[in-house]
Amino acid sequence: MTVDTPLPLADPSLRARLLDAAAPLHLGTVAELVGLHLEVRGLPDSAVGDLLEIRTTSGPLLAEVAALRPGSVTCLPLGTTTGVRAGDRVRATGGPLRIRVGEALLGRVLDGLGRPVDGGPSLDVPDLVTVSTEHPTPDALSRPRITEPLGTGVRALDALVPLGRGQRIGIMAGSGVGKSSLLSMVARGTDAAVNVIALVGERGREVREFIDGDLGPEGLARSVVVVATSDAPAVERLRAAFTATRIAEWFRERGRDVVLMMDSLTRVAMAQREIGLSAGEPPATRGYPPSVFGLLPRLLERAGTSGTGSITGIYTVLVEGDDLQDPVGDTARSILDGHVVLSRDLATAGHFPAIDVLESISRVHRAVTTPDQQQDAGRLRRMLAAHRSVRELVEIGAYVAGADPDADAALARLPRIEAFLRQSMDDITPRAEAWSRLAQVIAS
Repeated sequence: MTVDTPLPLADPSLRARLLDAAAPLHLGTVAELVGLHLEVRGLPDSAVGDLLEIRTTSGPLLAEVAALRPGSVTCLPLGTTTGVRAGDRVRATGGPLRIRVGEALLGRVLDGLGRPVDGGPSLDVPDLVTVSTEHPTPDALSRPRITEPLGTGVRALDALVPLGRGQRIGIMAGSGVGKSSLLSMVARGTDAAVNVIALVGERGREVREFIDGDLGPEGLARSVVVVATSDAPAVERLRAAFTATRIAEWFRERGRDVVLMMDSLTRVAMAQREIGLSAGEPPATRGYPPSVFGLLPRLLERAGTSGTGSITGIYTVLVEGDDLQDPVGDTARSILDGHVVLSRDLATAGHFPAIDVLESISRVHRAVTTPDQQQDAGRLRRMLAAHRSVRELVEIGAYVAGADPDADAALARLPRIEAFLRQSMDDITPRAEAWSRLAQVIAS
């Protein structure tokens, strides 16, 4: 007796599961494990980036192929190696990491491998599709020019370091200066349709505080949060950056304007440093192997405009000892479309956000502002620069009024300028209002 009812192969997820079930099973064995260095033999067809599943006494353990050697592959585990033994069976999954993407991800919190960690429903639903975290970068000549401004809700940014839709900018500072707090303000105040937030290498305590306190229910409702805390394996911390970027790309392909926030790019580079050194790469600049400086442009260039939508990338950069010339910070500045510098002196003085306006720059500001707005911003910058040059003279009473017209104007307006640049975390200012208030400060 035969059944003529066809299988519902129109369902992509069902078709993928059937193909996976019908694929031949390739098994290898664990040969050696030293630190993060896991050697597997018997899987000669594995490629760099492929996922392997190790069958241990503690349960399955995923590992990513990082290097190839004659007769073996070097893998990096994506979890704890407790229970791994020489001779454990290893199965090739047949490709790199794959994640589920779709509208149902909004409001969810995922780990670095795209798995839910918020206690919510499973992601195995028809509304979500499975994609690889690897994705081609849009061709340079196919990218539309950046012409539309993006409001952030932060006056100092919108008026003096204006962002455009599709721009990539770095927030550069040492530890404890307010990078994460500034990101949370942007997440709540931006006029983009979707936020994708990657918390890479953060303290576990801060994750819940950021989601519940800084981001809040309103911000989370239009956000996807990807978390890989500092105790996560190096591969998971690295993959978290690509998982978040791939999710943002999926929304961009649907015509959405997305803000991708990554905190922090430095910890992504540190994860790649661990991986590269474990795979036998030689250390180069300050201990960073060459693969780190190849990874950064490959990751950052995936954000930006495309023919359908845009990804505005905001990446925090944790500079060593407040030195903006450290290798990761210097490389990031050379790739990004601008940078925002946070000052420790301002932060310790209680000035929030601690944005050093004179050291910050947006490389697209002329394309997203009007001539009048450029004139007002330039006027305020000149006054701030003049005030900085005479501040010590003013403090000791040696400055003579009339010596510098810009300094005189800055001193007369200083309380109003500081009131404009200071902003509490709960104060979200629309972009048009920021420009209006700046014009009032200039004209007063």
